[in-house]
Amino acid sequence: MTTATCAPEVGRLRPVIDRNRCEAKRDCVRVCPYDVFEVRRLSAEEKAPLGLMARVKLFVHGGQQAFAVRADVCHACGLCVEACPEHAIRLVAG
Repeated sequence: MTTATCAPEVGRLRPVIDRNRCEAKRDCVRVCPYDVFEVRRLSAEEKAPLGLMARVKLFVHGGQQAFAVRADVCHACGLCVEACPEHAIRLVAG
Protein backbone atom coordinates (compact mmCIF):
# COMPACT_ATOMS: atom_id res chain seq x y z
CA MET A 1 0.00 0.00 0.00
CA THR A 2 1.01 3.59 -0.55
CA THR A 3 -0.47 6.91 0.45
CA ALA A 4 -2.41 6.74 -2.83
CA THR A 5 -4.55 4.02 -1.23
CA CYS A 6 -5.22 6.11 1.87
CA ALA A 7 -8.70 7.45 2.42
CA PRO A 8 -9.02 11.13 1.51
CA GLU A 9 -11.03 11.80 4.66
CA VAL A 10 -9.84 11.28 8.22
CA GLY A 11 -11.67 9.59 11.05
CA ARG A 12 -13.27 6.74 9.11
CA LEU A 13 -11.02 4.25 10.89
CA ARG A 14 -8.54 4.65 13.72
CA PRO A 15 -5.55 2.55 14.77
CA VAL A 16 -5.77 0.53 17.98
CA ILE A 17 -2.62 -0.99 19.48
CA ASP A 18 -2.71 -4.28 21.38
CA ARG A 19 -0.69 -3.55 24.54
CA ASN A 20 -0.01 -7.28 25.01
CA ARG A 21 1.74 -7.50 21.64
CA CYS A 22 3.55 -4.19 21.00
CA GLU A 23 7.35 -4.37 21.32
CA ALA A 24 8.11 -0.72 20.45
CA LYS A 25 10.02 -1.50 17.27
CA ARG A 26 8.89 1.82 15.75
CA ASP A 27 7.93 0.43 12.35
CA CYS A 28 4.55 2.17 12.63
CA VAL A 29 6.30 5.48 13.35
CA ARG A 30 8.54 5.07 10.30
CA VAL A 31 5.84 4.15 7.78
CA CYS A 32 2.96 6.43 8.80
CA PRO A 33 2.77 9.39 6.40
CA TYR A 34 0.45 11.26 8.80
CA ASP A 35 2.61 11.18 11.96
CA VAL A 36 -0.06 9.29 13.92
CA PHE A 37 2.32 7.28 16.14
CA GLU A 38 4.97 7.83 18.75
CA VAL A 39 6.85 5.48 21.06
CA ARG A 40 7.12 6.33 24.74
CA ARG A 41 7.35 4.80 28.21
CA LEU A 42 4.16 3.49 29.74
CA SER A 43 2.90 5.04 32.94
CA ALA A 44 2.16 2.89 36.00
CA GLU A 45 -1.56 3.16 35.22
CA GLU A 46 -1.00 1.95 31.66
CA LYS A 47 1.10 -1.00 32.87
CA ALA A 48 -1.41 -2.14 35.51
CA PRO A 49 -3.81 -4.09 33.25
CA LEU A 50 -1.05 -5.91 31.34
CA GLY A 51 -0.59 -9.64 31.67
CA LEU A 52 2.67 -11.26 32.81
CA MET A 53 4.05 -11.90 29.31
CA ALA A 54 3.25 -8.33 28.24
CA ARG A 55 5.06 -7.00 31.31
CA VAL A 56 8.10 -9.15 30.49
CA LYS A 57 8.10 -7.85 26.90
CA LEU A 58 7.70 -4.33 28.19
CA PHE A 59 10.69 -4.74 30.51
CA VAL A 60 12.84 -6.16 27.70
CA HIS A 61 11.94 -3.21 25.47
CA GLY A 62 12.79 -0.53 27.99
CA GLY A 63 9.25 0.02 29.20
CA GLN A 64 8.22 1.55 25.89
CA GLN A 65 5.39 0.93 23.45
CA ALA A 66 3.79 2.65 20.49
CA PHE A 67 0.82 4.97 20.93
CA ALA A 68 -1.56 6.37 18.33
CA VAL A 69 -1.30 9.87 19.74
CA ARG A 70 -2.83 11.50 16.68
CA ALA A 71 -5.38 8.84 15.72
CA ASP A 72 -7.76 11.62 14.70
CA VAL A 73 -5.59 12.31 11.60
CA CYS A 74 -5.44 8.67 10.46
CA HIS A 75 -6.33 8.14 6.79
CA ALA A 76 -6.76 4.36 7.15
CA CYS A 77 -4.10 3.42 4.61
CA GLY A 78 -3.09 0.34 6.63
CA LEU A 79 0.65 0.90 6.26
CA CYS A 80 1.06 0.59 10.04
CA VAL A 81 -0.89 -2.67 10.14
CA GLU A 82 1.32 -4.17 7.42
CA ALA A 83 4.56 -2.87 8.96
CA CYS A 84 4.00 -4.06 12.54
CA PRO A 85 6.04 -7.26 13.03
CA GLU A 86 4.02 -8.20 16.12
CA HIS A 87 0.62 -7.72 14.43
CA ALA A 88 -0.25 -5.39 17.29
CA ILE A 89 -2.16 -2.78 15.24
CA ARG A 90 -5.62 -2.99 13.79
CA LEU A 91 -7.89 -0.39 12.27
CA VAL A 92 -11.33 -0.04 13.81
CA ALA A 93 -14.32 2.12 12.99
CA GLY A 94 -13.74 5.60 14.35
